[in-house]
Amino acid sequence: QIGGMGVVTFSVTIAMVSGRKIGLMQRTTMAETAASTSVGGMVRLTGFIVKVTFVFEFIGAFLLTPVFAKHVGVVKGFAYGLFHSVSAFCNAGFDLMGGVGKGMTMEAYADNHYFNVILMMLIVVGGIGFLVWDDIRNNGLKFRCYRMQTKIVLYVSAFLLLISFIYFYAGEYAGTSFEDVSGGKKVMRALFQTVTLRSAGFAEVDPSLYSEPGKLIMIIFMMIGGSPGSTAGGMKTTTIAVLVAAGMSVFSRKEDVSFFGRRIHDDVIKYAATIFMMYTILFVTGGIFLCIIEGFPILTCLFESAAAISTAGISLGITSKLCAISKVIIILLMFLGRAGGLTVVFAALAGEKKGLSRLPMEKLTVG
Repeated sequence: QIGGMGVVTFSVTIAMVSGRKIGLMQRTTMAETAASTSVGGMVRLTGFIVKVTFVFEFIGAFLLTPVFAKHVGVVKGFAYGLFHSVSAFCNAGFDLMGGVGKGMTMEAYADNHYFNVILMMLIVVGGIGFLVWDDIRNNGLKFRCYRMQTKIVLYVSAFLLLISFIYFYAGEYAGTSFEDVSGGKKVMRALFQTVTLRSAGFAEVDPSLYSEPGKLIMIIFMMIGGSPGSTAGGMKTTTIAVLVAAGMSVFSRKEDVSFFGRRIHDDVIKYAATIFMMYTILFVTGGIFLCIIEGFPILTCLFESAAAISTAGISLGITSKLCAISKVIIILLMFLGRAGGLTVVFAALAGEKKGLSRLPMEKLTVG
């Protein structure tokens, strides 16, 4: 729960409940955590985040209770429903299926449409970002009134879900590995894989059954992750959107990068490029070290590395076989992925002061 809501949100909530005054520094930190462009209204937004989180999680718990109640009883069924609701909303991906029945795993629920739809809704609600829901609350379904960030998040999230579903349904479930799965079940499995892949990490289908290109596609989507100010990990949808828009502006020889009639500040582009660079370097370096230390195929190690830094948690089955050094690498990747690489760098360089002078400029040819 703390990991999903964010440590800053959790600490500000405690301060609010205890009646302490929320200072400017706390409001600024909260704004950065929630991916807000304004410091104003942070206390109100924090309260909204807490309410949205608990409301959706308890609704999810009540809806999931019947699924578990028939196996473990109503009281324990609600406890299991609450656990999986929190796990899905916070994009954690932990499950308690071993307690439902001996040898039970998430794969036993792969064709339970009711169970899957609820989990998918919780994952999407948690991973789309609290600012988006705040925008929807304030403006209803008036898309033109939304913030630019909300529009980008909705467009990119829908696009990624669509192309991911098309690939898994037509590219993977049409293959021989899943020929025993009927048409309707293929649709649900492809859709669930599409939703859970980005950061939640529930594995209803053994990832090793997918093809080599499929595993590479999974790595890409895990690295992208969810949206800023959400419970999901990864580089975030807006980071990819900014980089793609920057590339398109170069191709079309436009001076500015823009979305929906609004220009993007150059600092945002630099931050997006830096985040992409840091995640890529950490992901590749982690995968290479795992390959050298453990001797597993490089794609398997890169998959493990991507799952760690994106906090998706999906594995091809090698996690339990890793030695202590490799597990430390995975721990560091998970920590940096959730805390944010830039956050760690900024914290390390907190004492550095900007110079008042600027160096002479000289042109450099790239590409």
